[in-house]
Amino acid sequence: MTSAARAGGAAQNADVRRYQMYIDGQFIDAAGGETFEVFDPSTEGVIATCPAGGAEDVDHAVRAAQRAFYDDGWRGVSAQDRGRILFRLAERIRARRSEFAELETLNSGKPIVESEYDMDDAATCYEYYGGLATKINGEVLPVPADAIALALREPVGVAGQIIPWNYPLLMAAWKIAPALAAGCTAVIKPAEQTPLSLLELAREFEAAGLPPGVVNVVTGDGPGAGAPLVAHRGVRKIAFTGSAEVGKLIMRSAADQLKRVSLELGGKSPNIFFSDADFENAVDGALFGTFVNQGEVCSAGSRVLVQRDIYRKFIDAAAAKARTIRLGPGLDRDTRMGPLVSAEQRDRVAGYLRIGRSEAKLAAGGGVPAQFDKGWYVEPTIFYDVDNSATIAQEEIFGPVMSVIPFTDEADAIRIANATPYGLAAAVWTRDIFKAFRVVKALEAGIVWVNHMQPTFVEAPWGGYKASGFGRELGHWGVEEYLETKQVFINLDEKPIGWY
Repeated sequence: MTSAARAGGAAQNADVRRYQMYIDGQFIDAAGGETFEVFDPSTEGVIATCPAGGAEDVDHAVRAAQRAFYDDGWRGVSAQDRGRILFRLAERIRARRSEFAELETLNSGKPIVESEYDMDDAATCYEYYGGLATKINGEVLPVPADAIALALREPVGVAGQIIPWNYPLLMAAWKIAPALAAGCTAVIKPAEQTPLSLLELAREFEAAGLPPGVVNVVTGDGPGAGAPLVAHRGVRKIAFTGSAEVGKLIMRSAADQLKRVSLELGGKSPNIFFSDADFENAVDGALFGTFVNQGEVCSAGSRVLVQRDIYRKFIDAAAAKARTIRLGPGLDRDTRMGPLVSAEQRDRVAGYLRIGRSEAKLAAGGGVPAQFDKGWYVEPTIFYDVDNSATIAQEEIFGPVMSVIPFTDEADAIRIANATPYGLAAAVWTRDIFKAFRVVKALEAGIVWVNHMQPTFVEAPWGGYKASGFGRELGHWGVEEYLETKQVFINLDEKPIGWY
């Protein structure tokens, strides 16, 4: 463990660091005094302890956020000043890029090269919304009267935000940055598996100019901390990224107060390869789309649809390359795929591997690598001759498991691609631009790539159709989720108004 994990207190011993949650500008323990352990997925060893927050801690954080918003005047802070704070947060991330990336890899298991890219993307996100803060405009509306009508944009208030464990600091940026740009305050709960990088970033909040209570970080699990955050009457808006199952629970809870909700949920994204695609790039695109970040990606292109003309050749080439992917600890710069985030997730994926063996044929992988004594590793796995109705083709596995499905023609590809409850992302590979755009228009997905998979830019909207949720993050769409619209009518007629 480097000096990166030092937020909130002295070490219990040389290897296990003690963290605290961040509420109202202070690092504090949970009100109940309970903690939980945080692990290194590559060694299965404990690297830190964090407070196990509960309803009392959530209430403390929400009240701090309310006071900061209403009494301390955060909602009146100028857009220029909010933007400057966001720029300074980006500077802090860039200044400690290596440190944050190492901590992210240590906590999540992902390769260090990927963590470094994540830090760059997180900093860029804060910079983008720092610039956007001064571009949140209302409108002057032409009305058929001697009057002026305005549409004003105002912050929602206190936002409750819950982020997943696959991209901890980046997913936090996707939520914190637009909320602050809009003028909201926030209570954010990181995943209990990966809270460390966000807690470390919280050490930079004061130096960046964030007043106490504007952003609060409560650690704990879903039932203990997440559910009270969603249910709290002081929270006006909930932003959640995670599974569809938890998303449904959040919707039910938020419905009691008609609370605003945006959900970025799971996916089972089709990655469609036509026979006229650039073959080598297509094979690489299939592997990257499925196995990046160990397959722990909501937009993973794990349903690989291949036209029959190239089907057998494609499977052989993909399987051969999959066997060359280097597994290992994320801090090893030669590693291309690290361990899964937890023993629970490894066991969950292993269960799907057993199901897959009964539903399809195995081309590569299919088990736990034997070369590691410790670590929650799973081999990059390719199943083929998968029926689209199979469990491994319909359920989100969130691990390095590819299901290859044959198709005959364009219509067949579209039918198979859309035959899923999800609609987060999709990709189409072809040299025929007319075909590409026909398929793009026909796909039921919120994000569609052509001859690529997984690039994400802060300027573009991110979100899904169907069971993949609703609302959008990133771009100006992301800040819209944190704004209310107010109509203002100003009468310019000095005559009395009425029906008499």
